[in-house]
Parts: sequence; structure tokens; C-alpha cells
Amino acid sequence: MRLFTAILAGLLWSLAASGARADAVQIAFNDAIAAFEQAQPRLGTTRFGVDISAYRDALTLGRFTSSHWGSSLAVALERGASGSGCARFAAYVPLPPRDGVVPLVICRQFSEEGTAALRRLTILHEMVHVVAGADECRAMAFAAEVERLATGSFTPVERYWQANRCDGSGYDLP
Repeated sequence: MRLFTAILAGLLWSLAASGARADAVQIAFNDAIAAFEQAQPRLGTTRFGVDISAYRDALTLGRFTSSHWGSSLAVALERGASGSGCARFAAYVPLPPRDGVVPLVICRQFSEEGTAALRRLTILHEMVHVVAGADECRAMAFAAEVERLATGSFTPVERYWQANRCDGSGYDLP
């Protein structure tokens, strides 16, 4: 986890509009890593079609080999502009990867709104997109399952689940 913190610290220079914003991002990553490490022994080798080894590497090292994308990739944290996907999301992953990089865009509202638990859930969710593609229901089911395994409960996401019509997706919340 400390190695990732060192890598993330270098990446955060490009994100830092202020110290508080960078701290909120780093805290969210640290919380997501801690939750994932707690849950990992009970996730198996894949969960909901997410390769656990690739997910771990993307989350902790910022690079991974993807069976989904068919190559080795790096995760690049980027600051989002208000006119982009940030008009709708606190964070998002533009897909498909380009030139060996999967961007994870962090928007201003990520640090300014919500709770620490919601920011942790957001990182867990977005990292699914990084390694396994655009399926919103898969990403939310996986993130909620990691939280449940790590903490015994998960952040309520029923409105999000319904808005994305996940009830018929083949994925379930814990």
C-alpha cells in the first residue's frame, strides 16, 4: 500500500487544484485499497467477471495486464473539466483505453461533495471500469460486494441501481 501511496503522490501533482482536493483523492484511494485488501481473500480469482489480480494491480500499482482489454495498461489520474463528464459525475473513466493508458478522471465535486464512504465506493466502482469495461451494473455490484466483505455493510446505492436498470442485469447487490 505504501508503494501505491508514493506512486499516487507523484500523480496527484497534476490533479492538485488545492491541497485539500489532493488529500481527499489520496484518502479515497487509501480507503479503497484498505477495503479491497480486507475483501480480497474472499473474492476468488474473478468476481462478476472482474479479474481480481488485474484489479489489485490497477488499484495499488497504477498498471495492470488486462484480459478484458488484451494488453498491459497504465492508469492515469486526470483532473476533469466542468464541461466534460464532470457535469454528471464525480469521477469517470473514458473508454476504451488509448495508447496503453486508461484515464481515471477526478472531478471537482469528488472532493467537495459526499462522504468519505461515497468517495471510497466511487474509487472501487471506477476501477472496475478501468479493468473490466463500461458495465455500470457490474461496477456497482463489485464495489458494493467489496465494501460488504470489508466492512459488513455497503453504501446504499438503490437509486443508482434503479436509474441504471440493474435489476435485470444479472448482477445483484449484496
